[in-house]
Amino acid sequence: MPGDPLRLGLFVALRAWRGLLPTVVAATGGALFAGLWVTLFYGPQVMPNLWVAFGALAAAGCFLRAARDSRDDRALTGLGAAVAFVALMRPADAVWLVLPLAAAALVLRVRHRITLVAVTAAGAALGCAGWIVEAYLRYGGLGARLRRASEIQGHLGLHFAVDDHVRALGGRTLCRPCDVAWEHPVASLWFLALPVVVVAGVLAARRTAYRTEIAVATAVGVSMAVPYLFTVDYAAPRFLLPAYALLALPAAVALVAAFRARTRGRAVLVCVLTAALAGHLWVQYRLLDGVTNRVRTDTVAFGRVAAELRAQGVRPPCVVSGEEAVRVAFRTGCASRQPSGHDRSITPDALARAAMERPVAVLVSGGKPPPAFARGWREHRLPDLRSRTGHRAYLSPAAVPGRPAR
Repeated sequence: MPGDPLRLGLFVALRAWRGLLPTVVAATGGALFAGLWVTLFYGPQVMPNLWVAFGALAAAGCFLRAARDSRDDRALTGLGAAVAFVALMRPADAVWLVLPLAAAALVLRVRHRITLVAVTAAGAALGCAGWIVEAYLRYGGLGARLRRASEIQGHLGLHFAVDDHVRALGGRTLCRPCDVAWEHPVASLWFLALPVVVVAGVLAARRTAYRTEIAVATAVGVSMAVPYLFTVDYAAPRFLLPAYALLALPAAVALVAAFRARTRGRAVLVCVLTAALAGHLWVQYRLLDGVTNRVRTDTVAFGRVAAELRAQGVRPPCVVSGEEAVRVAFRTGCASRQPSGHDRSITPDALARAAMERPVAVLVSGGKPPPAFARGWREHRLPDLRSRTGHRAYLSPAAVPGRPAR
């Protein structure tokens, strides 16, 4: 994995499972997770999903250690800290982590189940505290913030997004709306095989001393996949990283059991599995190469657009709206504001008023017309973004070429 902090994160998360699972199982699970193009691609990026994955993996391990030994204070501390970390990264993910852990605490035959539930809940509350306080200070209450979050996600509800995730695994970092063709079926074979392999791992673990550990890992992994597969109406491969981290453990049990199976055709089975794993890794690295090349191309293209806008007088304090506004605004040092869509943060009238005081750029592509408030603004053709042509910027009167913004 790229970056020492990320290697350390995976090591610490798996360290919580030491003594709970055979070393070969934990190591294989870590290798399966680290070999995914999604894991490698998001490793060096500032996205919370991979860190949620590490936190959830560590939380489940610490939970099982604490359940095994009520006097293991370090495990209880690790459980609370890991859950708090997940809640700090993504509060909603913490809910789907706490639910299966609390259920396991009630199901397992341990006397200190109340302590386990209390520590888990306390960790979640601690991690969510800042988010909740901000909800009342900036959004008018917890309910208002949850409704706004739902709006930004396109209104959460009952949505079947499994097929969206299947298509997104072909190298898309965001599939929204995910109405594209399934262009790379081979890239999704492992995803389609994962439920079968996980079930095989759970069944294989039934005859071992670590069957409870694998059952808990599976339950947590499935729980953390549910909201993104059935409540969000689009897909991004990074959403399922926490689920992949947990489900890699039962998958590892299945693979280790298959390699160790004493059957008549063992040699053939080992050759088939080895070839399948090699092919899987080859596909993952091909996808990683394609995605990173596209990102490098985008970086150059957006850099050219940002430089062109700055040359046209779009400098801070400024506002960028329209197509690809977020990425262009970031590179120009401007604010990004949209008067429509799921990330609507300003009205057209307010954007028009802002244009009277500072440079505002509205980006459009192809033959699309500018919004009504920008039709009298200066039009400027921009460098191409990727293979798409015809991008134009409509610049407010405050954007004067060569003149710094006031």
